[in-house]
Amino acid sequence: MNNLKVIAHIRTEFPEKFGVPRQSGLIPGLTGRIVFEPEYRSRDALKGIEEFTHLWILWEFEGVQTESFNATVRPPRLGGNETKGVFATRSPFRPNPIGLSSVKLERVEETADGPVLVVSGIDMRDNTPIFDIKPYLAYADSHSEASNGFAEEKRNDELEVVFPKNLLQVFEPERQSNIIEILKQDPRPHYQEDPERIYGVAYAGKNVRFKVCGKTLTVVEINQKLLN
Repeated sequence: MNNLKVIAHIRTEFPEKFGVPRQSGLIPGLTGRIVFEPEYRSRDALKGIEEFTHLWILWEFEGVQTESFNATVRPPRLGGNETKGVFATRSPFRPNPIGLSSVKLERVEETADGPVLVVSGIDMRDNTPIFDIKPYLAYADSHSEASNGFAEEKRNDELEVVFPKNLLQVFEPERQSNIIEILKQDPRPHYQEDPERIYGVAYAGKNVRFKVCGKTLTVVEINQKLLN
């Protein structure tokens, strides 16, 4: 089998994995820019792509591949105490560190780095390597009768976010709703319940520090944090 080739990298406002949405499409306002490697900066390779509203992205989980195969994992969304089969989860700890995301294609931009795809609903950290891009076909890829299995009970398990106005205004208006939605999703591993512990999410060049007590997340401060 030939080695996979990195065709592009996505630029996002998440320099770290912590805080990135656990699934694509959960926060529609989060955008990213797919910048192709020089070998693949061909407008011909994208001919017709603007006829599609959504795309599939195949990408690489970085720094998570294990040396040996583990048949089971402990999904954080289930509290870290319950095991499930690795192929019954979307855990990054799998035989091949490949992620799959469905994103919305906002537009194609012509830049000095060739054509760039601007997409929304992303769930990838900054500079994530991309292996392939394919169009999303609603008639084949959407299944209205599909079951969400054991993930269903956690689908709407959101936190109430208390974000002091003076801190929220540190963000530009177009990013304020995004950071609130990021925090609602509860970025913490679900086995951590210390109400005094302070966590930090790096987003849009800032570090948002917060506590969680029960179902309420309270932002306590914001520090400037340069993107990698």
